[in-house]
Amino acid sequence: MKKKAWRILLIAILSTMVILAGCTPKSNEQSSGNGEGKSRNTLVISSVREPDTIDVHKTTWVDDSNAHIYDTLLRRDLDGNIIPGLAEKYEISKDGKVWTFYLDKNAKFHSGEPVTAEAVKKSFERFLQHSAIKFLAGPVDKIEADAQKLMVYFTEPFAPFASGLTTVYLAPMDPKSLDEYGDDFGEHPAASGIFKFGERIRGSSITYTKNDEYNWGPSFVDNKGVSDFDKYEFRFITDDDTRVLEFKKGTTQIMTRVPPNYIKDLETIEGVKIDSMYDQGITYLGFNNKKPMFQDKRVRQAIALGIDREPIVEFALEGYAKPLFGPLPQTIPGYSEKVEGEAKQKYTKNVEMAKSLLAESGWKDSNGDGIVEKDGKPFSFEIWLSDEPVMQRIVQILQGQLKDIGIKVNISVQEAAAMAANTPKGLHDAILVGYGWSDPDVLYMLFGKGSSIRMHYESEKLQSLLTKARQTMDNEERMKIYEQAQQFLVEESPWVPLFVRENVTAYRDIDGFKQNPYTQSIIFNDITSK
Repeated sequence: MKKKAWRILLIAILSTMVILAGCTPKSNEQSSGNGEGKSRNTLVISSVREPDTIDVHKTTWVDDSNAHIYDTLLRRDLDGNIIPGLAEKYEISKDGKVWTFYLDKNAKFHSGEPVTAEAVKKSFERFLQHSAIKFLAGPVDKIEADAQKLMVYFTEPFAPFASGLTTVYLAPMDPKSLDEYGDDFGEHPAASGIFKFGERIRGSSITYTKNDEYNWGPSFVDNKGVSDFDKYEFRFITDDDTRVLEFKKGTTQIMTRVPPNYIKDLETIEGVKIDSMYDQGITYLGFNNKKPMFQDKRVRQAIALGIDREPIVEFALEGYAKPLFGPLPQTIPGYSEKVEGEAKQKYTKNVEMAKSLLAESGWKDSNGDGIVEKDGKPFSFEIWLSDEPVMQRIVQILQGQLKDIGIKVNISVQEAAAMAANTPKGLHDAILVGYGWSDPDVLYMLFGKGSSIRMHYESEKLQSLLTKARQTMDNEERMKIYEQAQQFLVEESPWVPLFVRENVTAYRDIDGFKQNPYTQSIIFNDITSK
């Protein structure tokens, strides 16, 4: 799974943290005692979200701040093609059930041990044992390792496996660190990536050092060897004003997720550059479909008809997003222009039709207070969301729009741990959140049997379509099945897709900055100081 993720945005949630400006270290340190008299540079990146752990088998969130110690078996290049990574090549049997990988003999883990098939097998087996998203690996039957050859056997064909292998969730971990630290691997993470773990200060920062042994960079970067900076410090600052101020002062060189209301201001500052790409996922309002109030399709459709995406994009995101009506954005394979058109026609805001659907399902304003009731109970529900300021602006707009059709919305800002623990239990009414992934199999992750932990919506027809799509190795045929699945979701409306966000990053005092739009990650290989 986002994103950013890939980033897959499995549960995009935030911890509350503030970094005081007076405690900010300098971005450039002079080395002492290295015998060479070289300047030891630190690249500082500010981010809103702090990952709960750097152990990607246990995390609920992956982005640049916890991804770059890992290397993946396969990669996506800047055009979205799947290319070799730690696996120099791979083969798939005719029946789609056996995948064979031939590993790069040159690659090493941070401990200095070679990346072998046995080490990759160890990581895979740990993922299947510990991860809450083990469905990413599909129906694995067994795994065999022979020197640099890895063979993964499935009980049935599993087409999304290649996409999964481009994400760090399935990246090999350093077996030496796994053996030494076990469940505490997240405190001492090691793999084979361009970064090596340095230090973590919870609620404040994560620092990495360059991997001096690294020389197996991907084909789409210029520098396939050691990164330019000695240290890479990710600082977590939830307050928008503080984050922007630190960037303007020059104490951070890269600012991810620039608040939309600051973008135009930053564009006027000499030396500051802006880079943007659309998310590989969407932001949506998801219903807990096990709650009685959402079990009538007409109610769900009415809420969809009560929402106008244009003011959300214009006022909450300053125009840095695209309204979306269908399940997939253009940035994910399987996007259907036909489905998007049908969804837009069906759910463009229509207050009168929304009220009519609510009345058909028994919800009427009988006392004239503006809120519809049924069996004497007013229609109200609570939306959970993170404490990101943008999300709070969005939910306030939704609150006003749904009041216009007679529904009262209560707002509940949730911390990361609470949201992660309680949405699978179904303790929420609805959730304002996003997903990020590089494959249309994200629909299985959201609505498949046993994996619908946010919306708790399961349908035999949808399950059949999504399962068939996973098992179809012919890509063209597979995409046709996903179109049918999307049409089903548009009709049933177990959620309300809202928009695809423009992910804006600001940077200064560096050269060679690039991002991969298909992995939603910064390409640190080519970044150098000015």
